[in-house]
Amino acid sequence: MIRSMTGFGSAVVENEEYKVSVEVKAVNQRFLELSFHMGRALSPFEDNLRRLVRQTAARGKVDIFVNYLDKREHAASIRVDKQLAASYRAALDELSDFLHLARPDDVMQVASYPDVLQVEKDEELAGFEPVLRAAASEALRSFDAMRQAEGENISRDFFVRLGELEASVERLKALAPTIVQAYRERLEKTLGELLSEQEIDETRIIQETALYADKVNYTEEVVRLGSHFQQFRAILASADGPIGRKLDFLIQEMNRETNTIASKASSAEAAQLVVDMKSEIEKLREQVQNIE
Repeated sequence: MIRSMTGFGSAVVENEEYKVSVEVKAVNQRFLELSFHMGRALSPFEDNLRRLVRQTAARGKVDIFVNYLDKREHAASIRVDKQLAASYRAALDELSDFLHLARPDDVMQVASYPDVLQVEKDEELAGFEPVLRAAASEALRSFDAMRQAEGENISRDFFVRLGELEASVERLKALAPTIVQAYRERLEKTLGELLSEQEIDETRIIQETALYADKVNYTEEVVRLGSHFQQFRAILASADGPIGRKLDFLIQEMNRETNTIASKASSAEAAQLVVDMKSEIEKLREQVQNIE
């Protein structure tokens, strides 16, 4: 199954204690890069999330957004900073003596000063990880389904491009004999004009034509291109994991063979076919950049 590197998935999972939402977004990138966007309280869960995402994505820049709502009734305790309260009382007594005012005798007044009473909540997210994992798994399933759907569209486009390339190669095969024949005719015409009053050496013409035929022979390149097309189709048919790099290598080889044909075939029609082929190969290359 071919997968695109781009995709999006989201999920919300809720129980009596937590509500967790997860979004997964990805764009093209040569290697896998994971970026997590979540609160510091969730940092202990990041390693497990990374392992979970790596089971689905092998390449691309993947952003994971996690938000949650803690619905629990928190157990809390009040801590009294006795040393600070005593310091406040001593300072107030000193100020009272200096200003000749009554000393404070209300404990609520001292307790109301900053940091004398501190509320300590239980911040441990007990039972949170299963909910987080369920939300992340569901978001990743949605994300992967979108990548597979896009991969199928790309795959269909691959087969269209391969069909165009194979048709161009067949035309190049049919064109090869006419290139040599056209050269022989030009050679005979040129020699006939230059040596109009002399007998033309047919053996020489045959030798020159044979040398030219060898020079412009692109049979090997055409055969290798056919092999590359077959390999490309086979990889698409048996895809069961990341295939982008394999296809990228084959496209480089297709480009190399096509450039060699361009340097050999001295024919306007062949040159046009090569231009069309290079255009289709470039379209293949652009699409390959989108798959995992």
